[in-house]
Amino acid sequence: MKPANHQPTDRPGDSRYWPVDLHAHTSASDGTLRPHELVALAAERGIQVLAVTDHDTVDGLAAARGAAADLGVVLVPAVELSTTERGVELHVLGYGVDPDDPSLLGELRELARSRVGRITAMIARLHAAGFAVDRDSILAQSEEGSIGRPHLARALIEIGAATSVDDAFQRFLKPGRPGWVPRDPFTPEQAVALLVDHNALPVLAHPWSTGDIPAILRRLIPLGLRGMEVFYGEYDAGRRSALRDIADHHALIATGGSDYHGPHFREGRELGAAPVPIDVFDELVAAGVRA
Repeated sequence: MKPANHQPTDRPGDSRYWPVDLHAHTSASDGTLRPHELVALAAERGIQVLAVTDHDTVDGLAAARGAAADLGVVLVPAVELSTTERGVELHVLGYGVDPDDPSLLGELRELARSRVGRITAMIARLHAAGFAVDRDSILAQSEEGSIGRPHLARALIEIGAATSVDDAFQRFLKPGRPGWVPRDPFTPEQAVALLVDHNALPVLAHPWSTGDIPAILRRLIPLGLRGMEVFYGEYDAGRRSALRDIADHHALIATGGSDYHGPHFREGRELGAAPVPIDVFDELVAAGVRA
């Protein structure tokens, strides 16, 4: 299914929604909207192509696919794998995953178990520092999908210890902060290999935060990395231009998306706010991604 090629649709104020968003999260991981609610919001904003990219899980894709079919939105099935690169978190997106692949589901269940263990340890550290977030309510969310630091951030806001998700991350949930616990080792190389083994197209997510981009690309491209996020919600024109040059130099597909997690999450991450050209979807389809 191919969407119509048109310019972004107007919205109130000076900003605009764009017709493609290839990076968005639901309540199946650390987003606040349920899958059908995310798709409904995309349709309301005139978004024609939406990728659901929950962290280390595909549990939200079935509901999202049903809603997308009803509302005329092209849904790209995807996942965002969380890895560690020399103590820094690095994410790899996989487009065109099969949510019914039992082998993939088994791999993702292992990653989900690791997430629960890490969050449990982070809760214990917060308690030891005097911040009584509700352990049971946080961990209960793992029964609905993958849990992560945004769940802790929202819990810190609820007890009045933080004023926003950004504030919670900066003061409690980053390396060196009271609630920080490093994740279990899972490397970018392992993530790319996992995606390639399951016929998904690997893309380096929000690369500006990864450190030495050229060095990372030199390692991952031979393993099957096919794209890199260029049109990311928080990036200004200068960063997008620099990343586009890098992507073109390495013949990578320049993808993009808002990294939407829900309303009032972070500035620049409104659904449809990232300036992703419609041609990016065509490139993904040409590379074998099925929506």
